[in-house]
Amino acid sequence: MKHVFIINPAAGKGKALEIIPVIRDYFKGKPDKYVIKITEYPGHATKIAHEYAVNEKCRIYSIGGDGTVNEIVNGIAGTKASLGIIPAGSGNDFIRSIHGEYQVREIVADTILGQERSIDLARANGKYFINISSIGFDADVVYNAKKFKRLPCIPGNMAYLFSLIYTIFKNKINEVKVTVDNEEISLKILLAAVANGRFYGGGMLPAPDAALDDGLLDICLVREVNRLKILTLFPKYMKGEHGEIEYVSFKKAKRIKIESKDTIALNIDGEIHTGKEIEFEILKGAINVIYPAGITTESTTDERAVNI
Repeated sequence: MKHVFIINPAAGKGKALEIIPVIRDYFKGKPDKYVIKITEYPGHATKIAHEYAVNEKCRIYSIGGDGTVNEIVNGIAGTKASLGIIPAGSGNDFIRSIHGEYQVREIVADTILGQERSIDLARANGKYFINISSIGFDADVVYNAKKFKRLPCIPGNMAYLFSLIYTIFKNKINEVKVTVDNEEISLKILLAAVANGRFYGGGMLPAPDAALDDGLLDICLVREVNRLKILTLFPKYMKGEHGEIEYVSFKKAKRIKIESKDTIALNIDGEIHTGKEIEFEILKGAINVIYPAGITTESTTDERAVNI
C-alpha cells in the first residue's frame, strides 16, 4: 500500500509544512512506501490525487484545510483510493464529524494506522463535495472570511466572526425556488445549507442531525429576516440550536435543486462558485475515508479541538 501525502503549503499560514518531519519520523525504519507532494497552485491537489488514484490502490492524505480536502475528493472520486485527513488549515471542519481532540503527531500515526469506511459523497452541479455546500448569507460569509484570513494575527474562527459582522451590513436577499425531492418551496431566503457532514465555517452546526452514511442530504433553510434577527440567529446557529426558531426549517432528501433569478454565491466545502441554478445529489457509500485508529462513529463528540 502506498501512502501519498498532499500538502498545501499555504494552509494554516504555513503550519501544514511543519507536519513533513512528523511524517518522515513515522516512516523511519519502516518498509512502507510513501511520497510527499506539495501543491503549487489552486487545483493542483486534484491533479496529484487523480494521477496516483487511477494508477494503483493507495491512501491519499490531505494536509491542509477543507479546501484541500475538497480538491483531493474531486481527484479520487470514482477510484479505489482512500482519503485520509490530517488537518492543518484554519477551519478543519470536516474532520470534526469524525475525530475529537488530538495532537498532530498522534493524528498522523493514528490516521496511517486507521481503518477505511465507506461514507456518502455529494455533488453540486457536477462538483463533488464531502462536507457542506451552501448559498446565500453564509456563502458570502465564507467568501469574505478569506479576506480576513490573509491578515496576520487573525485565527480562522475569528476570521469567520469578523466576516459575519461585515456581511450583515452587505447582505442581499434572494428569491429562490427550492425543490426537495418532489416538494417545491418558493421563498425569500437568507441562506440554505446542504449538508453531508455536520460542521462548517469554523465549527458552526447548520444541520445537527446530518450523518455521513445515511444516504441523505440534510438541508437547513433560513427565510429572510432583518439585520437584528440575524444577530440573534447566529449564536444559536453556531451551536446547532436554531431549530427552535420560527423562520428556520430542516428537510432530508436525496436530490435538491435551488433556482434563482439572480446569480448567487455557492459555497462548496469552503470554495466559492456562482450560479443561478444548482442541483445537489447524494451518492451513498461512494468514497472511502480513513477513520483514525481507536475512533468510532459513536465515540465522536460535539466539542472538537485541533492542537497544532
